[in-house]
Amino acid sequence: MVAGACVRKLVRRSKSAVIVALTILFVQTLLVWNFSSLDGEEKSREDKRERARRIREAPRKGLPFPGEGLDVLLSHKPKEKNRIDSNNENSVPKDFENIDNSNFGPRTQRQKLQSEVKSKTTIVQKAKYEQVGKVKDHSLLGKNANEVLQYGNYKVKNASNLQPNYKTGSHYKGGGIGKGSQEIHYEQAPRCEISGKEALSALSRAKSKHCRQEIAELYCLHKDGKLMPEKVPRLCPLEGKATNNIQPEDDSLESLPPNPVRIAFVLVVHGRASRQLQRMFKAIYHKDHYYYMHVDKRSNYLHREVLQFASQYPNVRVTSWRMATIWGGASLLTMYLQSMRELLEMKDWSWDFFINLSAADYPIRTNDQLVAFLSRYRNMNFLKSHGRDNARFIRKQGLDRIFFECDTHMWRLGDRKIPEGITVDGGSDWFLLNRKFVEYVTYSEDELVTHMKRFYAYTLLPAESFFHTVLENSHLCETMVDNNLRITNWNRKLGCKCQYKHIVDWCGCSPNDFKPQDFHRFQQTARPTFFARKFEAAVNQEIVGQLDFYLFGNYPAGTTALKAYWENAYDEPDGIHSISDIYLTMHHSFSRLGLKRAESSWHSNEENKCRYYAMGHPVSVHLYFYADRFQGYLLKHHATNLATSKLETLETWVMPRKMFKISNPTSDLARLQFAEIGTEWDAKERIFRNFGGLIGPMDEPIGMQKWGKGPNATVTVVWIDPINVIAATYDIQIESGAEFTHYKPPLNLPLRPGLWTVKVLHHWTPMAETKFLVTPLTFSNRQPIRKEEALKLHSGPPKNAYMEQSFQGLNHVLNIHTNPGQVEQAKHNAALTGSQLENWVDPLVNSLWSAVDICASGPTSCPIMQTCSQTTWSSQSPDPKSELGPIKANGRLR
Repeated sequence: MVAGACVRKLVRRSKSAVIVALTILFVQTLLVWNFSSLDGEEKSREDKRERARRIREAPRKGLPFPGEGLDVLLSHKPKEKNRIDSNNENSVPKDFENIDNSNFGPRTQRQKLQSEVKSKTTIVQKAKYEQVGKVKDHSLLGKNANEVLQYGNYKVKNASNLQPNYKTGSHYKGGGIGKGSQEIHYEQAPRCEISGKEALSALSRAKSKHCRQEIAELYCLHKDGKLMPEKVPRLCPLEGKATNNIQPEDDSLESLPPNPVRIAFVLVVHGRASRQLQRMFKAIYHKDHYYYMHVDKRSNYLHREVLQFASQYPNVRVTSWRMATIWGGASLLTMYLQSMRELLEMKDWSWDFFINLSAADYPIRTNDQLVAFLSRYRNMNFLKSHGRDNARFIRKQGLDRIFFECDTHMWRLGDRKIPEGITVDGGSDWFLLNRKFVEYVTYSEDELVTHMKRFYAYTLLPAESFFHTVLENSHLCETMVDNNLRITNWNRKLGCKCQYKHIVDWCGCSPNDFKPQDFHRFQQTARPTFFARKFEAAVNQEIVGQLDFYLFGNYPAGTTALKAYWENAYDEPDGIHSISDIYLTMHHSFSRLGLKRAESSWHSNEENKCRYYAMGHPVSVHLYFYADRFQGYLLKHHATNLATSKLETLETWVMPRKMFKISNPTSDLARLQFAEIGTEWDAKERIFRNFGGLIGPMDEPIGMQKWGKGPNATVTVVWIDPINVIAATYDIQIESGAEFTHYKPPLNLPLRPGLWTVKVLHHWTPMAETKFLVTPLTFSNRQPIRKEEALKLHSGPPKNAYMEQSFQGLNHVLNIHTNPGQVEQAKHNAALTGSQLENWVDPLVNSLWSAVDICASGPTSCPIMQTCSQTTWSSQSPDPKSELGPIKANGRLR
């Protein structure tokens, strides 16, 4: 009987175990949603909440499952194969059929704080948005900083120049957006009823009244049939398109002809990568050519650097005007047309070809080879066409839609018809045009040119189509060569992520950066090619070094810094307003860590002459890379030497510590190679652009995992805050060929400051973990933070609720326990300000960052401190590959 009872108990236990297992399996099945790709565009917050609600309402038994109520992501990205040079170089993908460009609704922003907090976080939110950069209102067409052209008989303008007679400060209740009407404020009431859903959507999202006014009046002008030309004459004598196929002739390009062409290089640059620009300029420079440089209006640091080196050479000039040339914007075409006009008016510059380049380009043939080639074909124009069915190209490029640029955004306003009589063409916006054609598009007042300038003033990506269309339909059509002499690194699966939706109402693509494994492509092109793009030294500098060696040979023995790269992130003349509160907080902490290192380096019994007190904000900040690996930040800062009371300028190098740790190397799933938390995920290059992961309480972190090859699997990711509150859990399905997965959990803000842990589990067994720091802010709106602001930002989300659902039921499963002492300490820390706050911040920062070295930028009283220019790491160290010197006897710099 005892044996029978034991059997019955065993059966009952087995049944219970089966029921629990089936319940968990059922919940897991509900959770695993089959998204097409983890690297794809994120679903809306509303969709996520609805799915979470459905899962919460589903019947559940037994233990809560990690990821309950959250999206479970599927990644099935196979490893990308190397692609041969693509003939389709325009920014809208050839196979981009699944993107919905039908409508862009009003922008909404999820409220991340409870009502009692949200109204008091304006300063912090404002600081976050200012990091993106504030730019004054501008437009191709309006009377503002970006208006520089009058197009023939048509003065290209906004309807605001018509000056309708209405009172200012009016408002209008537009319909058709969402469920109800939305009040839209204008400077003047619209002179027509606005009913198009795309125009109404644009009006609801535009930031400034001036922009809304321009959009409304442009819409009315188009509604009246007065905006677009209906018919344009074709002046080309050919029936179809010219077919000038020019084959490579490398053997005949070794010697220059007796009357070589002279080239006007137009360099269109933006950003902060001044050293990459200087290296490219050094490679293309020759005293017989001309270099005209336009620096984006928002890139003041780069503009200062360009002005400095341009002054050294008589054949280099910088535009006296600057535009904010956004991706896809009409301002880019305006900039090119204005540059062409000014180049033609420079009587001392006698050039034959116009070539546009960016800092992301690099030559793959020598200057002499390019000149020999163009001298042979001096009457030709080199543009790359799309290679598609024309109707499909028009649709995918959005040429049958009206776009308008203002508030640094390209707004889509509705449909339009392509003018009759012409063939629309387009492709790459990188080209080589001869002087005769440049004169034609600049000075001609015939209907083809004037109508096309008007048409393309309201066109998405106009520089990708304007010159193609004018040339193909003009009397010069027979000079067109379907080759822009470039190779572009298109990888559609990675580059077409709709990454520009924040600045344009359309989905487009961007090329990838070249890597060392791509070098063979420069030597195997089936057509004449002289330039390649894109290159980015912050992603990979080795490929540029390979090209340098291929074109110019080795640098002299002993040349330093060939594997080093520096890129400026902040410069004092930019103003402290250009930096966010979290970056300012971290940079001040980095400086203090550097001063502590200097003090601890003094080992003499004499008075410590290496003790300092930090003074003021940082002078400059640089990103430092070596051998294509991020090595940390370099901060130049002022400090008072306590032994002499003299102010010194120092530079500190701080490096991130490795926080990723494999928990179970013998796991059945040993595919996980790396995990990292950051912001500003670049899905195209698959890196975090926020180098080092500087994260504050109001940031939205993203979890990334890198995988090796292996079997399909499902893993669980758990986010744990500094006091062991489980903030989020979710599952990720990894297919055998997946390389990267990433996900941004929709956490309620503010995040609790301190050291966070992210665990990756497989079948409840820990695989790996990584840690990241949410740094307490010592600044709010660039001022020392006050106690009431600190309490709001440093206390975590209300009721510790990072998400709508609590995961604390998992604490015993994951063996994670909350310590009451930790909770009380976190409450105490949240109220800290001043030096006490700094004393909390610095140990936290030091747990993830180490001060590697410190040097003196000028005179110093610390006898053991090196001069920065004598180090190998400082931003003041020698950098021969990027430094520009005198012109050599052969007319070159390199």
